[in-house]
Amino acid sequence: MSTVDLPAASPSRSPRSAVEPPRKPAGGWAGLADRVLSGGMVDRDEARAVLASGDEELLDVLAAAYRVRHRHFGNTVQLFFLMNAKSGLCPEDCGYCSQSKVSSADIPRYNLLAPETLLDAARVAAERQSKTFCIVISARGPTEREIDAVCDIVPKIKARHDLNVCACLGLLDARQAQRLAAAGVDKVNHNLNTSARHYPSICTTHTHADRLATLQACREAGLALCSGGIMGMGEEPEDLVDMAFELRHLGVESIPLNFLTAIDGTPLAGSDRLSPRDCLRGLAMMRLVNPEAEIRIAGGREVHLRSLQPLGLYPANSIFVGDYLTTPGQPPAADYAMITDMGFRISRGAETPASRGAERPATDFPVPRPIPNP
Repeated sequence: MSTVDLPAASPSRSPRSAVEPPRKPAGGWAGLADRVLSGGMVDRDEARAVLASGDEELLDVLAAAYRVRHRHFGNTVQLFFLMNAKSGLCPEDCGYCSQSKVSSADIPRYNLLAPETLLDAARVAAERQSKTFCIVISARGPTEREIDAVCDIVPKIKARHDLNVCACLGLLDARQAQRLAAAGVDKVNHNLNTSARHYPSICTTHTHADRLATLQACREAGLALCSGGIMGMGEEPEDLVDMAFELRHLGVESIPLNFLTAIDGTPLAGSDRLSPRDCLRGLAMMRLVNPEAEIRIAGGREVHLRSLQPLGLYPANSIFVGDYLTTPGQPPAADYAMITDMGFRISRGAETPASRGAERPATDFPVPRPIPNP
């Protein structure tokens, strides 16, 4: 995956009024996969066609996405473990988030966890064979004290465990990004969440451009980028395509695709616009547009993919193991069984195809231990 500086802006698309109904790719879905595997790139119309494909085509779409996934990641699955290190108390008004200032959701609220608690959570992540330990705080951006705490704990985590560390701390400036890189943080998560057009519909306290500026600062600091989005927030298919192409333009290494969990007490409560098949199309489109990126099935997979969760591993090559920020995931044992049943195996290598690293046999799974309580 490219590690060059981020381009200043993504290519613009045609006005919405000029967008025509998508046409199926020439040569069908198998032909599209052939072209991507030969180094070609999916265009916007083909990405829209993936999202608009009929149920009778879904297996063919997934087969095309799987061929591309297999070229770059084989039958491996990477596990990620997320720790909500600071919950609630956020001044932003993101409509999807239970931790925002406009949410009345009944969630735990606490300040930054003690170092001992974070170290214990990292132990659990390592025992579950997670590749990456994700430290997340709810905030517009970190305070100086919070940056200090993260920079202090990361070397201790890496000294004890063979884990990559991802930090999700909100908006960052160049100095903060440089400090994280110097402390040993491997990547920063900062999701675009949706298109620039749709962004004001879900948040007014910061902009899509603010998020791009954070990604730019992190790239310039030498950090890998983890950035994706959320399906099901009232966006149009064109918004998902916009986001996928923006991520391709940015050269993002790791793309989590979330599916909105419409939590009671948030502005988007009661929204339920996704079917399991919609989610699979979204994953397939993201894979075909970003063939070498690590694609993660993220929050909401249990709620929206339901019995079709295993099929999500055909386009995606990673999942979170354990709970999300304020919503529960399925038990780790169920994830291990799903991976085994699909004939896949856990890998703790790098996202990039050039250095995937050693793979863990699918039958050799850890015994889950409890996650420490905040």
